[in-house]
Amino acid sequence: MMRRPSKKAKRYEPEDYAITIEKLRKEFDGLVAVNDFNLRIRKGVTYGLIGPNGSGKTTTIKMLMGLLRPTAGRATILGEAVPIKDKLPCIGYMPQDMAVYFDMSVHENLQLFSELYSVDKEIFEKREEELLKVVGLEERADSLVSQLSGGMRHRLSLACTLIHDPEILFLDEPTVGVDPELRVGFWGYFRKLKESGKTVVMTTHYMDEAMRCDVIGMMRAGRLIAQGSPKGLIEKSSTKNLEDAFLVFSRGVM
Repeated sequence: MMRRPSKKAKRYEPEDYAITIEKLRKEFDGLVAVNDFNLRIRKGVTYGLIGPNGSGKTTTIKMLMGLLRPTAGRATILGEAVPIKDKLPCIGYMPQDMAVYFDMSVHENLQLFSELYSVDKEIFEKREEELLKVVGLEERADSLVSQLSGGMRHRLSLACTLIHDPEILFLDEPTVGVDPELRVGFWGYFRKLKESGKTVVMTTHYMDEAMRCDVIGMMRAGRLIAQGSPKGLIEKSSTKNLEDAFLVFSRGVM
């Protein structure tokens, strides 16, 4: 009986990766928050980091953004060593904390962020109209941020992150406080970003959102304990869902 030729795994070159992390480590007064973390994220994928609070997700993103200095290790974004300078305009970052100005209107916030990234006026007007629809704030453009609910402010923060059409997006729990209907709309937009070649890296506690990612990295105690497609991780763990898969992989590091 003839054997079918085995499929060779595709080889990726360094330029195929948007982000590389090698033995990244972060300590806070002797407490290890991220422990010898290794990761590669290819361009044009949606990558989800999942794990309990304190697992190191946000700390990892802050190190990539240059907001925290690693204790050890190195990382690159689009081939440039972190903290990046030349590639910074190519990146959008949405932190968990509100990254908007309360004494300014929705429009003024978007305009400010567009000016920081030198977005052309005509392009800004088109981007603003599009993004206000995405985040459901088209009727609140002239409202002061201080008059918005917490969920609305969070949605505005996402719009400000996207206003300059970045090549790579770091989104730290972008849908917290967002109603289910809008979350579906957000993911429709994230899908369009991916289809246009953008790289989206996000943290989430919603397993239905994690299932929409191309690749998932499971974190526990500052380490990457498993990585793969949602379906692949479920099959590998012989479970029926991501919650149970995470528990299976966690037992290997406890």
